[in-house]
Amino acid sequence: MIAALISFAILIALLFLRVPVAFSMAAVGIFGFAQYVSWPGTLSMVGRLAYDTAQSSELSVIPLFVLMGSFITRAGLADELYTAAHAWIGHKRGGLAMATIISCGGFSAVCGSSVATAATMSKVAMPPMRRYKYADTLATGAIAAGGTLGILIPPSVIMVIYGIMTSTDIGALFIAGIVPGVLGIIGYNIAISIVTRMNPEIGPPGKRTSWKERFQALSQVWGVLLLFLIVIGGIYFGLFTPTEAAGIGACGGFFFCLFRGALTWKTLFELLADSAQTTAMLFFILIGALIFSNLMNETGMPETMGAWVTSLDTHPLLVIFAIMLIYVGLGAVLDSIAMILLTVPLFFPIVLGLNLDPVWFGIIVVVVTEISLITPPVGMNIFVLNTMLPDISTGTIFKGVTPFWMADLVRLTLLVLFPPVTLFMPSLMG
Repeated sequence: MIAALISFAILIALLFLRVPVAFSMAAVGIFGFAQYVSWPGTLSMVGRLAYDTAQSSELSVIPLFVLMGSFITRAGLADELYTAAHAWIGHKRGGLAMATIISCGGFSAVCGSSVATAATMSKVAMPPMRRYKYADTLATGAIAAGGTLGILIPPSVIMVIYGIMTSTDIGALFIAGIVPGVLGIIGYNIAISIVTRMNPEIGPPGKRTSWKERFQALSQVWGVLLLFLIVIGGIYFGLFTPTEAAGIGACGGFFFCLFRGALTWKTLFELLADSAQTTAMLFFILIGALIFSNLMNETGMPETMGAWVTSLDTHPLLVIFAIMLIYVGLGAVLDSIAMILLTVPLFFPIVLGLNLDPVWFGIIVVVVTEISLITPPVGMNIFVLNTMLPDISTGTIFKGVTPFWMADLVRLTLLVLFPPVTLFMPSLMG
């Protein structure tokens, strides 16, 4: 147990020194594992893990979904989603911010990345909100919070990683993320309604559009709706596996981009190169996490923690709330992927020991990770927006996201107290 705590302390120190998370976890895992076994055994373990991970058919879902998101982004679908949402609710107080949240949710359905969603929507939604003199706090807060939906509304790369690490059904995770994602959109819009009611000047109404213009704008987003229904609907009704769905999604994204005239040989090469780079980064992180996880298993820390928790005479929900508090605290100093890869190997045996549903726990973890994306001092989405909008300070953005992470805490409490909210749709899967 002491060796595990020392390993964690060294890892946290490396992360604070800005050593990349993949190399930090791999280095601590390799040197620590060698102390328990031997250097030949450690090198054999590392080689086997790297080979098995690269050859895993389950992990092929990652590059395919990444590629699908790249094609959709290139096709300009984000602009059309925002235009449609703007046409329907932009004339209301805070309507442009609400339209940003809704379009982020739609874009998340084919993107799977919070950072990509926030970066893309900053280009699409920020200019019109500035044109209508929205406060920078509300405008950037809506974009940053809406971007977090990228890892919850399926397909989600983080759900894939969680599913691989815990041997949980990835399809069930995808379906379970739909209702919490919709609740997130509703909660964020309620937060916008409250803050604009308190101070109408930060979100003045936009221009009212005619019914004809509204339906014309709505007709432009059929592509994302069709692709989402094919990919997620096919998984839900058992027509194909998540890996097959990823292949269909990537193929659909390619033709969608091609028919819109947004694809040339040059852009195709750039999209493939970017997708390969993103995939390689994720694989490096996953391999590093698996090496570190092997060290934790060797120290016996997960089993010790699990036995200790199950020996306590307390309600399982109290244990879950304690775990959530730990996640919220870690989210203040670690990025989302590092947080999940570090903690899931420790907490998952506890969840199993309490006979809690792994799909439900996976969604809870993702929602907590969403909160960490917009809370200080790390808040990955905050720094993405600061990079995209350098004239706006991080302090302004952090102030703007406050109502949104408060709404997230309400949603998290609801999902923890009422697991059927999350598990109802997966229970009906084909």
